[in-house]
Amino acid sequence: MEWFLVTSAAVILFLQNYPLYIRSVPTENELKFHYMVHTSLDVVDEKISAMGKALVDQRELYLGLLYPTEDYKVYGYVTNSKVKFVMVVDSSNTALRDNEIRSMFRKLHNSYTDVMCNPFYNPGDRIQSRAFDGMVTSMMIQVC
Repeated sequence: MEWFLVTSAAVILFLQNYPLYIRSVPTENELKFHYMVHTSLDVVDEKISAMGKALVDQRELYLGLLYPTEDYKVYGYVTNSKVKFVMVVDSSNTALRDNEIRSMFRKLHNSYTDVMCNPFYNPGDRIQSRAFDGMVTSMMIQVC
C-alpha cells in the first residue's frame, strides 16, 4: 500500500502506513500534510472496502476527493496491487479539474513503476530516486 497546492504542495507515498516518499513545498508544512494524509488513509480504506471485489477487476482506481478542509483538498488513487497514492492540493486552486488530478496520479504511478523496476531498489525502502524526485518537483511546479 503506497501512498500532492497554489502556495503549497505535498506528495506522500506509503507502504502499509510507512512513508516511502515525502515531498512538500514549503517544507515547514510537511508535518501538517503528513497528518492530513494519515487521516485520509481511513477514507481510502473505507472506499476500497465499499468497492469490494469490483476493485480486483479494475486496473486502477481513482478515488477522487477524500478529505476536504478549508485550506486543502486531499485526493486518492489506488492500483490493483493496493498501491495507495495521496495528493494534497490548495483549495484556492480552482484551475485544477478532476481530469488533471487523475492525469497527475497516472504520471506519479508511471514514475513509481520505474522506481520499482530499478534492480538496485529494495521494495519497502525510502524512495531516493533523482528521476522520481524530479518528476514530482515538475508536477508541483505545474500545480503552483
